[in-house]
Amino acid sequence: MNITIISVGKIKEKYLKSAISEYSKRLSRYCKLNFIEVADEKAPENLSDIEMENIKDKEGEGILKNVKEGAYVIALDIKGKMISSEELAEKLNTLGIQGKSNLAFIIGGSLGLSKSVLKRADYKLSFSPMTFPHQLMKVILLEQVYRGFRINRGEPYHK
Repeated sequence: MNITIISVGKIKEKYLKSAISEYSKRLSRYCKLNFIEVADEKAPENLSDIEMENIKDKEGEGILKNVKEGAYVIALDIKGKMISSEELAEKLNTLGIQGKSNLAFIIGGSLGLSKSVLKRADYKLSFSPMTFPHQLMKVILLEQVYRGFRINRGEPYHK
């Protein structure tokens, strides 16, 4: 399976880079992993709704340019479907069985995802009704994908 994670903004924190590197190494046994970082737009405080939409649209253009033709797109969206780790594992397994071996997970910036990105998504996934920093979401996503592969293979993983 080929998994691409398209995210807005660069990871600067060393501890997050270290965690991403660790999960990337672990996942290399199960899939081919690719990271694409799209530039984040400056978002000063007190933006109007129109200004926020404009920023999300600009980031969305960068995201959509990097979605490969035929990829199954899973957008991380607070309004998406909340599922368990076991259900995510089943989703990954089902996609593989259906021949959908090119997955693109999309992580938006601090303002979220544009309407055009959400429209392009084949599936909208929420990890929680809480808001997380988008940099940390990459680590959480990698951990859950790794956990999903372990579950699907019947391999032990801490509970």
